Amino acid sequence: MGRSAMESSSEEELEDDFPGHEWITPQSSIRAAYQSQTEKGIRKICSELLELKDAIENLCGNMQSKYHAFLRISEEVVEAEQELIELQKHVSAQGMLVQDLMSGVCRELEMWQKYSKEEHAVEKDFESELNEILSVGTQDPKVIFLDKLDILLAEHKIEEALLALEAEEKKHMVTDNPGKESDTEISAYKTALLRRKSTLEDQLVRYSEQPSLSITELRKSLSGLIKIGKGSVAHQVLLKTYGSRLQKNIEGFLPTCSVYKETYSATLSQLVFSAISKVFNESSTLFGDSPTNMNRITQWAEYEIEVFARLVKENSPLLETDAALRSACICIQTTLAHCSCLEIHGLKFSKLLMVLLCPYIEEVLDLNFRRLRRKIIDLARNDDILLLTPQEGSPPSGAVAPKMTLTSSGKKFMSIVNDVLDQVTPMTIVHFGGTILNKFLQLFDRYVEALIKVLPGPSEDDNVVESKEPVEFKAESDSQQLALIGTAYTIADDLLPAAVSKFFDMQKDKKGTSGPNQGLGPGSVYSTEYKEWKRHLQHSLDKLRDHFCRQYVLSFIYLEGKSRLDARMYLEGNKDDLHWDSDPLPSLPFQALFGRLQQLASVAGDVLLGKEKVQKVLLSRLTETVVIWLSNEQEFWDVFEDMSIQLQPSGLQQLILDMHFLVEIAVCGRYPHRPVQQLVSVIITRAIAAFSARDVDPQSALPEDEWFLESAKAAIHKLMLGTSGSESDLEVPVALHDEISDSEESTSTASTVGSEDSFASANNDDLESPVYFTDPEA
Repeated sequence: MGRSAMESSSEEELEDDFPGHEWITPQSSIRAAYQSQTEKGIRKICSELLELKDAIENLCGNMQSKYHAFLRISEEVVEAEQELIELQKHVSAQGMLVQDLMSGVCRELEMWQKYSKEEHAVEKDFESELNEILSVGTQDPKVIFLDKLDILLAEHKIEEALLALEAEEKKHMVTDNPGKESDTEISAYKTALLRRKSTLEDQLVRYSEQPSLSITELRKSLSGLIKIGKGSVAHQVLLKTYGSRLQKNIEGFLPTCSVYKETYSATLSQLVFSAISKVFNESSTLFGDSPTNMNRITQWAEYEIEVFARLVKENSPLLETDAALRSACICIQTTLAHCSCLEIHGLKFSKLLMVLLCPYIEEVLDLNFRRLRRKIIDLARNDDILLLTPQEGSPPSGAVAPKMTLTSSGKKFMSIVNDVLDQVTPMTIVHFGGTILNKFLQLFDRYVEALIKVLPGPSEDDNVVESKEPVEFKAESDSQQLALIGTAYTIADDLLPAAVSKFFDMQKDKKGTSGPNQGLGPGSVYSTEYKEWKRHLQHSLDKLRDHFCRQYVLSFIYLEGKSRLDARMYLEGNKDDLHWDSDPLPSLPFQALFGRLQQLASVAGDVLLGKEKVQKVLLSRLTETVVIWLSNEQEFWDVFEDMSIQLQPSGLQQLILDMHFLVEIAVCGRYPHRPVQQLVSVIITRAIAAFSARDVDPQSALPEDEWFLESAKAAIHKLMLGTSGSESDLEVPVALHDEISDSEESTSTASTVGSEDSFASANNDDLESPVYFTDPEA
């Protein structure tokens, strides 16, 4: 500290003694200028020293770890050196063994060469001796036999050569004569016999492959090959011969396929599978039941079956024709029958056959049913009602009513179904019965759509109707409409199930024995349950029934005149309390509804004779449809919610009486009335709420429920007897009936169409709801 103070004081004294000049920079200025830079440099150096210190510590740590690794590697190297030394010792030992072996082999080779030279000299001596013997004319038996065998082979006397060769082998090869002949002579003689055997084999093979050779001669030839030890060659010749003969037979038959369009497949099947059966029988007789031979037969038969399936497809008639369908069904029946016969012998080709033919059969079925669906579109045109007995329209069945009405479209539909059923065979039903049953459902659904186009009113898809050709025939009268509906129900309930009964009978028989058949495809008859199939038929009938009820109710609701169903009728007329009326009646539209239902029931009793179930279904659904319309038609309820209109208690009373009247219609008609009661309760509750909101007290305005029930029953009785008590009341039903008859001959106006659309859109879901009646006997 003292030294630094002294240095600073001396510097100040020097500055005082020597005053500054402009070109001389004072020491203080230099210190002030470089002091900050020096501090920064020192800090930087310190930081770098610290980093260097860390790096040195890391380096020391790495060196230590690497040193340990080096020591470990050094130890491993020492161990490896020891292992290499031991391996070198082992290799040297093995080398010595190999050297000894090589020397031994060399000695053996030298000995073998010496022996071969001697043997070659012996062979030359034998040949020279044989030549000498021949030249001298000595009669050696072997030489004589070889000459004789050569002559037989040259003259193609195969059978004699075979017998001679067989006898010679038994004589000289089975019997041993040691000491008489040398091994060299025996070897030479065997070689000569083998060469002649080969020549005989070639002649037998060429002889067996002759197309004109009979079966007996072929067997002899193959037996000869077996005798000379060529059984494998004989079996191949057997397959090749039968394959060529089968191909020749098929080529001769193919030009006639266009003539025998329905049975050509059966003939091809007979040719192919009879050839397979013959090959198996011949193989079993000649070669026995060898697994190797069975495999060869199976491979050969599979190839021939593949060719057969291809020929069936290539020579088929047009796939959408009846001939193609009949031919396909016959093909399945005959081929599977042949396969079942072969399965007894262990040859199973059914699965292969179905894999090859299934796409073809399914395509034929699909195209044929497409053609039939197009045909059904024209069934409902110019449809005259025909009253047919079971003998005329369909085969007798205990399930069909003795007196039933069928339209010509129904008769044609069943004719189409029966034509298809006449084509199918039992095996077709087993393997494709489920597919055919589903196709029948599609046909019936298309038939129902055709009937819907014939009935008055809009169908569910107006665009489809407009895009198609115009329907020439329209069922305008009740009798015509009911006849069409009755025909559809007769087909769905009686005729169609009876026609396909053999499908489900076969299903029951199989379940009663060993359960459903395994290994069948998804389109087999066992894949379709009868209840599910009937449910689909019922669904199609429900579409037809609901369309009829919609158009029938709409034509009634939008009638012009007093019988038009309008909410304003509950605002007009008598304002007195109905409770004091001695003979209260429902509103005119509901009286007209009752009369129309009576009229429809009368017509239904004649047209749908024996079909009481169908009558109840239609009349019950008509009543439900009216109630559903009242429940969902917002324009009807908007009248009661209009604040500018004065509501009267009598209007509420009349509305509730009309609702009870609807329930009594169902009760008196013995229809299922519970759905109607439920809907009526909802309507009454809504009506009471609407009138209560307009200052009408339900407690004081409405009498007891028993009064409405009794009044509705009395009204039903009075309308049925036609004694209403006054002349004007008597004339109302007559006028209504005239008005209804006129309305049946023409559809409603343009305003009606708009209301029909709103009704259909509002009630499609309601009409399909399961709470409503579907089956009166359920």
